[in-house]
Amino acid sequence: MASVARRSMLASLPGLILLRDAAAAPMKVSVGTAAEGGAFVLYGGAFVDALKSVEPSLEMRERTTRGTLDNVPMLERGELDIGFAFGEVVHELFTGKPATKVTVISVMYATPGMFAVRADSRYRSITDLRGRPVVWNTRSSGLAVQGRYVMDGMGLDVDTYFESIYTERLSDGPAMVIDGTASALWGGGLRWPGFVTIANNPNGVRFVVPTAEETDRIVAKYDFLHRFTVQAGLYAGQSEPIHSVGSWSFILGRPDLDETVGYRLAAGLHRVERGGLSPRQLGQSTAKNTLAAVPSLDVLHPGVRRFYEEQGLIK
Repeated sequence: MASVARRSMLASLPGLILLRDAAAAPMKVSVGTAAEGGAFVLYGGAFVDALKSVEPSLEMRERTTRGTLDNVPMLERGELDIGFAFGEVVHELFTGKPATKVTVISVMYATPGMFAVRADSRYRSITDLRGRPVVWNTRSSGLAVQGRYVMDGMGLDVDTYFESIYTERLSDGPAMVIDGTASALWGGGLRWPGFVTIANNPNGVRFVVPTAEETDRIVAKYDFLHRFTVQAGLYAGQSEPIHSVGSWSFILGRPDLDETVGYRLAAGLHRVERGGLSPRQLGQSTAKNTLAAVPSLDVLHPGVRRFYEEQGLIK
């Protein structure tokens, strides 16, 4: 009787999932992150540590990649179990042909795009940067793809309107702005390492974003892009909130990822969220944000969808 009562009590705890095979050997899960200098690396460390603490049945292992550029094709080839990707690339996956078979595990965080310039420069608007050297990071990176979408929403071609620079490493861009080789660096996210580097330099940082009218045009053309606000004080010297446009970054699963793995990942993230254990980097990786960001429920991993249904989050 006591055993039955205890099982009932445990089953009622938020996010605590009793699995028949809980005692089974740990399931290995490879996680594609990115190279040093990107936010994916910081998120990956927090993600793996948090999941290990609440879901020991999953043996999480980070793999250094070139970010979205590597993660998506590696997932499609089955070389990664899960991987991180920028929202603009995910949009192309789910709207392109042939249709992708990768699935969504969760959103990661909002990725508002911005230009960073030196605070002692004259650049205060995107039009001020016309013809100027601008770093977009590596050509096929998620950041570069995002920049092209945002600029195209304004009717601008990045390779004709600006003197575009594509780097080999994410860490190259901040140094080029600091030493004056480049006028601006395009980046995205909250506490993005490249922006932190520039902001912490004695010259300081100023962020340049689309105007309200430009933002209206961007989101009217691309409905997967959203308005986001970067709270004041996120970067050194940033005394006011910044209103920009961008997308949600995603955790994706390979096409044949075991349903149990997807279920346990969703349960683990939910347990972290409900238990108040969520580190700063995982604060936006919620079921609510995921359901609001996906184009349809069909793109959810089957295990994630089953967990959401059991929790009454979807019907």
